[in-house]
Amino acid sequence: MRDLILFPRKTRFWWRPSMTTSFLNGERAVAVCFIGILLYSLPLSLLFHGVALSLLTLASFSLEISFDSSNVPSLFHTRPGASSGILLGAVTLPSLLLSKLVQLSRGFSLAQLQIQEIQYLTLQYWATSASACGVVLFLAFARRRSPVPLSRWGSSLSLCFIFLQVLISVAALATTSQIGMHPALKLAWVFCHGLASVKLIQHFLRTFPSCASIGEAFLVTSGIVLYFCDMLLLTTKKLHGLLVSSESVSAEHEISRSEISIIIQGLVLGLLVYPIALKYFLQIWEWSINTCAGARRYYEIGRTVIFLASLGFVLIVIVPSWMQFVKEFRVHPFFWVISFVFSEPSKRLSMCIYWMCIICVSVLRFYNISKNSKIERILLRKYYHLMAVLMFLPALIFQPKFLDLAFGAALAIFLMLEIIRVWRIWPLGQPINQFMNAFTDHRDSDLLIVSHFSLLLGCALPIWMSTGYNDRPLAPFAGILSLGIGDTMASMVGHKYGVLRWSKTGKKTVEGTAAGITSVLAACSLLLPLLASTGYILTQHWFSLLLAVTVSGLLEAYTAQLDNAFIPLFFYSLLCL
Repeated sequence: MRDLILFPRKTRFWWRPSMTTSFLNGERAVAVCFIGILLYSLPLSLLFHGVALSLLTLASFSLEISFDSSNVPSLFHTRPGASSGILLGAVTLPSLLLSKLVQLSRGFSLAQLQIQEIQYLTLQYWATSASACGVVLFLAFARRRSPVPLSRWGSSLSLCFIFLQVLISVAALATTSQIGMHPALKLAWVFCHGLASVKLIQHFLRTFPSCASIGEAFLVTSGIVLYFCDMLLLTTKKLHGLLVSSESVSAEHEISRSEISIIIQGLVLGLLVYPIALKYFLQIWEWSINTCAGARRYYEIGRTVIFLASLGFVLIVIVPSWMQFVKEFRVHPFFWVISFVFSEPSKRLSMCIYWMCIICVSVLRFYNISKNSKIERILLRKYYHLMAVLMFLPALIFQPKFLDLAFGAALAIFLMLEIIRVWRIWPLGQPINQFMNAFTDHRDSDLLIVSHFSLLLGCALPIWMSTGYNDRPLAPFAGILSLGIGDTMASMVGHKYGVLRWSKTGKKTVEGTAAGITSVLAACSLLLPLLASTGYILTQHWFSLLLAVTVSGLLEAYTAQLDNAFIPLFFYSLLCL
């Protein structure tokens, strides 16, 4: 397994199509309904954005039908039992950014934010759309080699829609202003996003076979490319225009970035790049012990020393150096974090103690249950969703900035533990692998365990996205409500009392979905008065809230994708409208 990660084999894989091949199944219907609600909510100033999203939806829709309707060889070995998920993977991030643009447009009309924030988010929207178009083009050309007529027809139709979408994107970028960039630079910047997404999704599907559907890989790679390029733009701003003009750098400077967001971005991206360096370090070490007689007995110890030394150098020297370069911290970022925690010790240290107690008691209890009880694993996993509610809900209400930082630290810890598990770093690699396997399901593999990442990010992303202007007080709670309450109640009630199934092949029941929707609405009815008492101005209408909860609940009922990843983003997007 480790050798596959270090030296991925470039082999032609076979893709396993889903059993659902109808033109408009439940998952596609919910996605189309979601796009329709978003387009209906757009102001006239975002007309080009809406047309581009519509064309992207049509292209990915026809391409997904092409992939799911034919049992033909493919270049990808995706997660068994899941549909391709191309439609969800293509539209989720562009829709998320477009809904955020709708929200910021309301704030700009009220003179509550600067135009540079809207311009920069607009540039990100077109860059994300380019990422989606690039991957759809890549998949369409791959599918055109299929001997099945429907596959060739679907890919050709998809190419036509993408061609129209590219024309609209070019026209919009050439005629509008984003942070003062020259049109040629804007087009080059957007093109780089598309090219990087294509290369990354190829690498991801080849390196981690059977770990994700195409749609899930689509979402992950597009998000990583967007995050990396944002880091690149921050860096080039400080380097005075190596990739962008000096005028653009000056305008971008007006967009404020908090110390917490810079720390999170540096940690996450540093740990994502670190395994590439670790691979070469371990290759050199294995070559050295093979050439030195008697050194084989120090193999595991040497690997551990290399891991600790290289990881320490990355986290203590390289990553903080970048943070100080782009934000100019007055002290080392590590000491800034300590001073931030102790600035309100009674609240923040108490919150840390509260979290540690919940984690220790819950993890030990659930692990013992997983080994000695006959409780189904899907129900056991939902206890972690309830634990997320107990941990994150009080912190989000009373200490939101501290929770932002805590999410970043937790994600960094998860990444480090996954690196230790995958490379079996002595002495913790094997015990961590055994512990994690106690809570895996069919969407995880020994090669890559993603469930805990998806739960953490599903709760964290709506909170991180709500930083800055936010006139929808429930939007930051989208992940906690949809995963911690809605998904948990739907699974428990559906498992115990569910009779009417949504489809013949699926396990989701009408009773479970109804329980999930009802529980989220009940939680919102309790949460809104509490938020009002803390000073929030409530602007969320109950009809729009009911629509957002219902669409998200139906997505949970129908989707065969990783619901922890898609449902919070859909729910957050609808709450922003």
